[in-house]
Amino acid sequence: MALFKMKEEKGEAPRILPAHVGIIMDGNGRWAKKRHQPRSAGHRAGAQNFRGITRYCAGLGIQYLTIYAFSTENWARPAEEVGGLMRLFKDYLEEALRDFMDENIRVRFIGDPSAFPPELQALMRRVEEESSVKTGMVLNLAMNYGGRAELVRAARAFAEDVRAGRRGPADMEESLFSDYLYTAGQPDLDLLIRPSGEQRLSNFLLWQCAYAEFVFFDILWPDFTRADMDRALQIYASRQRRFGGV
Repeated sequence: MALFKMKEEKGEAPRILPAHVGIIMDGNGRWAKKRHQPRSAGHRAGAQNFRGITRYCAGLGIQYLTIYAFSTENWARPAEEVGGLMRLFKDYLEEALRDFMDENIRVRFIGDPSAFPPELQALMRRVEEESSVKTGMVLNLAMNYGGRAELVRAARAFAEDVRAGRRGPADMEESLFSDYLYTAGQPDLDLLIRPSGEQRLSNFLLWQCAYAEFVFFDILWPDFTRADMDRALQIYASRQRRFGGV
């Protein structure tokens, strides 16, 4: 798994930078509740923070950043909250087409977009197409994403290839299975960050997290700062990764 030198200040020792970072954005609702505001206010604050942290990661030189934006389970939330999130996604995508394209960031969407409104699906396709020429960091936005659903989708796709004669059952290996995932062609996750105090995966990148380093913060996502990001990277760099060896 590729590792890169993290940009350091003059006189500072070099640090190791993960190639692929995942972030579970969590705590928007609790952030709003603490301030006696509606949950929608927390989601707006979280979206604003997402923009800043994404740009910061790109500037550091991280190659892949995967953000858990909306899970397959999030549809169970109140209709008003889901509707507010859809509007936020639309605003972000319109901003991306207007302003974010100045950044050297390639945007990809992982998950099943078919459940989203047609207008939102069209915006997602347009953002992917117009950012496809970018050569900098790849930003994976997990929307209507679930790790188990991704594995089922991959198994079905392989089974279809076997049925069509393109593959045989004996062809299946771990490296080949990875080619059927949404993140095909990308390295597995090196570092998973979850703010908010929760310490679980919540059905996020189950396959890709096999040897990821986990860093949990008791900080709600809208309050997560660049300094916290630096701290997570420093914790990651301090760990010894053996991948099952000694």
